[in-house]
Amino acid sequence: MTDRTRGTDAPAGAGTRPLVRLAELGLRLPHTPAPVTPDVPALRVGMRVVTSSHLPLVDGSLPATGRVGDGVTVPEAATLARVAAVNALAAVHGQVPLDDVVRIVRVVGYVASADAFTQQTVVVDGASHLLLHVFGECGRHVRSAVGVAWLPLGSPVAVELEVEVRP
Repeated sequence: MTDRTRGTDAPAGAGTRPLVRLAELGLRLPHTPAPVTPDVPALRVGMRVVTSSHLPLVDGSLPATGRVGDGVTVPEAATLARVAAVNALAAVHGQVPLDDVVRIVRVVGYVASADAFTQQTVVVDGASHLLLHVFGECGRHVRSAVGVAWLPLGSPVAVELEVEVRP
């Protein structure tokens, strides 16, 4: 369906506020815990907010651990990438209201991958599809989907965001 007010082929409701779009999906932003390391969950630099990598923590725990293709399936990992993206959005929201996000600029997804696993892009699609749903065409972004041997705490995925924001 076309959003004629914006002149784009954005999904219906793309002009709706991001927190409302998340709620429509049955999602809410979690509280971003205080960092336990010297880095911060997100940092505003001029017209951008950049996040650290975020794990798919739910109530402080990982719903699954291990490598994708070796105990964690691709659909499970894509769901976890979506959760990690929500957690990264919570970090952005800690810097600026999500209503002030003009565009999702970049997504970097890290996938703890079994040997010879090559479907990292399919896993990170979980995060990308969520961002498109929440932000419409403004959620379209550049992306890297990187396979790694292991991630902190044995997480199957981690997601970083870079967003453009209003002044």
